[in-house]
Parts: sequence; structure tokens; C-alpha cells
Amino acid sequence: MIVTLTANPSLDRTVELPGALARGEVQRAVAVRGEAGGKGVNVSRALTASGLSTVAVLPGDPTDPVIVALAATGIPHRALPIGAPLRSNITLTEPDGTTTKVNEPGPELSQDQEDALTALLLEEARAASWVVLAGSLPPGIPADYYARLTRRLRTGLGADAPLVAVDSSGTPLLEAIDAGADAAPDLLKPNGEELAELAALAGFPEQHSGEELEADPLLAARAADAVVKRGVGAVLATLGSNGAVLVTADGAWHARHAPIQAVSTVGAGDSSLAGYLLVAQNGGTAVERLTQAVAHGAAAASLPGSTVPGLHQTTPSAVTVTALAKDSL
Repeated sequence: MIVTLTANPSLDRTVELPGALARGEVQRAVAVRGEAGGKGVNVSRALTASGLSTVAVLPGDPTDPVIVALAATGIPHRALPIGAPLRSNITLTEPDGTTTKVNEPGPELSQDQEDALTALLLEEARAASWVVLAGSLPPGIPADYYARLTRRLRTGLGADAPLVAVDSSGTPLLEAIDAGADAAPDLLKPNGEELAELAALAGFPEQHSGEELEADPLLAARAADAVVKRGVGAVLATLGSNGAVLVTADGAWHARHAPIQAVSTVGAGDSSLAGYLLVAQNGGTAVERLTQAVAHGAAAASLPGSTVPGLHQTTPSAVTVTALAKDSL
């Protein structure tokens, strides 16, 4: 089983526009969708759609629209009541796949609520093979929360501790490689911008923007290798239309999907992580994990709004994988 934690979940509303976004103008939407969201929730949704056992752990009252939506769609979950409404995020999508997001900060959690959320996660993690710590942190939660959770999982469960994947941004992500080897995750899933920040912290000698890393898979792999050398088990870096790179201590690979018609990139990275975990759960090789990650991400980008694909909607046969020589990184 795979357990996901979304400390700052949201009700994700996606508004599809008939043309390019025009600032200061009145535009009529083509369609509007609303779904329970947040990175960990999206991973659990994608895993459920592919038939894999998962539990989404998150804060939220039973009557909150996010929790109601999870129950209505049959997503297994454990929710911690907090007595406050969860946030709503808005995404505007244009016909060419361009997305504009406006994310609310979310409700503030007290120390007692943080402790209760941690206890709930540790309880569910006892039966898990992977725990995914994903998304932003709400106000009130310290930036090192994911690093502390990783350490708690390992010290509390010992040899039975699940593997830990972290998919976040900003300081919570950077803390994942700066809090010591005992808190380093088994997998990090950054995008280009996040990888640039991680590489700089890891001592990568070159400074590059996220756009530069996404445009150059070999450069991205070199940056990811610097992060792996800091003690992270593996880095799965998504590179937009350039696919993804996977770097471990044993090898590096780049995978790219055949061209698709992008509809919405919302949740594509979350689906990529779900694809990776689907294969990892079944003992697949690094190449097989990367292949399915890219296939899942491409499938998600071809679907409207924050819709996540099931395994049957992906085309791993359309993914090309190239091994990258480790001595060139």
C-alpha cells in the first residue's frame, strides 16, 4: 500500500478558456471543473484509478467539500478534523495547454493539530511500502516538517519503515536534503525550477534556471546527480515536454514521450510520480519506473483540468528511454 500525506489540500477549480488569457478583459469559460486536490491527493487519485491500494492522509472536516469529494469518488482517505475550511485553488487553462494558477495559503494549523496529523500518518504508515509527502505546507507548520516526518518514520518503524518520496517546493523541499542523512528521502520529484534550487543547495558548481534544465536533459541529470550525492536515493526530475530524467547512485536515464496534444498540465507531475510508484510497487527496474512515470505524465497532460489517468489510458510503448553515462555527469 502507498500512503500519501497532503498537509495543505485544496478544492481545485479548473476554468477552461476558449482562447488566450486576456488580462483586464471579460472572458466566458468553456467549462469549469472542481475536484479534490493537492499533490498527495492527486497521487492517491491516480493510484486508485490504476487499481493500486492507497490511503490519502490530510486535514479536513467531514463536511468540507474536499473530504466530501474524496468520499464521493471512492478515494480511500483518513482526514483530521480541524474546524476550519480548506483552501480553494483556481487554474485557468488555455487551448494551447498554457495554465495559470492562483493558490490560496490554506488554514493555519496549531501545534496540537500538527501533532495529530503526524500521529495519523504514522498509524497509516505501518502498513505502507511507500509514504509520499507532497505539496506545500499550511501556515503554522514549520518548513522542516517533511524532514522531521521522514526521520520519525525511520526511527519509529525501524526495519519496517516505508520508503519515502517527497514532492514539494521552496524551503520544505530544500530541507529534505539539508536535514541530515537520516532524513534524506528515498525519492525526490522536482520539476526544473525546483531542481535548480536543489542543485544549488547541493553544491552543483553551475547556476542554471529551471527553463535551462528543462531544455537540456543531460544538464538536468548532472544537477540531479549532485542531489543524489547528498544522500537522496533517487531523483525523478520532470522536464515538461522534454519528459523526465531519473538519476540514482547506479545510473542515469532520460525518457521522452512521443508528441501529444497538451490540454492541461495541472497534476501532470503528480501523475508522473504515481506512474513511478505503480511500477516500483511491483518491483520494476529503474528504466521501467521512469518509462511509466513519463507515460503517466503525458496522459495527464492530454486530459482536461486536473483529471488523472488510469494505467489503461497511458502509452508506455510511446516512451523512448536513453541511458546517460554516469561518468559524463
